[in-house]
Amino acid sequence: MNANWNRPPRLASGGLAREFADHVAGRGFFSDGDRILVGVSGGLDSLALLYLLKFSPALPALELVVGHFDHRMRSGSDADAHWVRGWATAWGIEFVLGGPAGSLSNEDEARRARYSFFEQERSSRGARWVVTGHHADDQAETILFRILRGTGLHGLEGIPEVRVPGILRPLLPFTRDRLAQYAGAKGIRPRVDPSNEDPRFARNVIRNEILPRIESAVAPGARRSLLRLGRIAGRDEAAWKPILEAVVRDLVTEVDEGRIEIDRVAFLGQEEGVRARVVRELAGRLGVPPGEAGTRSALAFISASASGKEHAISGTVRLVRSFDRLVFCHASIPGADRSLGIERVGDGRGSLLVGGRSWSVTWSVGRGAVGPSVERFSLDGLEFPVTLRGWNSGDRLSRSYGSKKLKKIFGENRVALEERSRVPVVVDGKERVLWVPGVARSSLLLPGVGEDAFMLSLSPDQVLKIEDAADIP
Repeated sequence: MNANWNRPPRLASGGLAREFADHVAGRGFFSDGDRILVGVSGGLDSLALLYLLKFSPALPALELVVGHFDHRMRSGSDADAHWVRGWATAWGIEFVLGGPAGSLSNEDEARRARYSFFEQERSSRGARWVVTGHHADDQAETILFRILRGTGLHGLEGIPEVRVPGILRPLLPFTRDRLAQYAGAKGIRPRVDPSNEDPRFARNVIRNEILPRIESAVAPGARRSLLRLGRIAGRDEAAWKPILEAVVRDLVTEVDEGRIEIDRVAFLGQEEGVRARVVRELAGRLGVPPGEAGTRSALAFISASASGKEHAISGTVRLVRSFDRLVFCHASIPGADRSLGIERVGDGRGSLLVGGRSWSVTWSVGRGAVGPSVERFSLDGLEFPVTLRGWNSGDRLSRSYGSKKLKKIFGENRVALEERSRVPVVVDGKERVLWVPGVARSSLLLPGVGEDAFMLSLSPDQVLKIEDAADIP
């Protein structure tokens, strides 16, 4: 990412078209021949943006596509689509229309559906960007809204100018008044959306009531101050990134697919603010970073929990205390395990999946040495099928002095909680636990010296990524 994107733009003197061209050139947003999908609602902002992209002579030659999404959340929304199509046709630009598969009930659902459509069209058409008409007033309103909701420093950055995989908002340096003046001078007649005046929507209340009142009675330059606050927050967040990367690098002791392990003692030695950022960073690497409440509860868990306990953070991400380690990992995937059943005596090979880890298994009848991954069982009294599966909380292992729960055996052998879900358990047809490879063997079915016995050999293959779970047959 261009490092300059985090700095306030230096706008040249002159008309809006020149300032816009200088801004996008300075950011390196466009090159000759780029295909750009422009999200156009029919309102002032998006039509002004479309005109700038189409007719600004200082811009590279762009291949534009107009995208309009009809949310169908109010009567007459189809007329907006016809309006936008008319502008696209008049300006010689390709037009594509989208809409929801079902009904949408709120603004969040509408936004997700709209951006899903834009991204699908961007990807299918090989476009570099989806470009939207968000401007400086939108930015100020967003920052104020987040302040009122108690956002952290990251939230004060406001609307990002660039968002992966390909969202670009090049009008953020320009105010609504500048765009309105430009559109009026070019004869652009926008479509008026009545929902923009609806006081049921929080953003409309901020835009139409709160901010104007603040500027008239409290701080005349409130919008500019909010934008300045956003830039300051952006610089501070950018400064944090290399510091946080260094801290995380020192804390992490092991990384696996869908699993990050850190040193708990070293973590607790960090300042509280650093600990909070580490929690959000590591959870974010696996899924969705937690909010303030989720971060606070995770920190409390880390400080007070006993080894073997776990805590849900956000989405499928969970946190596990394992002795002097902390493990960020995904919750187990329901139905992802695949057991292996051996129906009869003989030679064979197969595989199983336990906790996302696949194992290769071979079996035969004969003699040989045993070890952590090879074991022998007397055929006298062995009941088939012999099954290899994940462990259950009620599993018990026979010892010479009686039986003991596997949970206790795991603890005695310091097998980490998240690792227990990946270790296979061998049981016979009577559901007697015979062997936990690398951990413990039952006192049952011990073969005699020189006796042919049923031999099992296991070797781990790989740990599946969380997204591969759906592909398991």
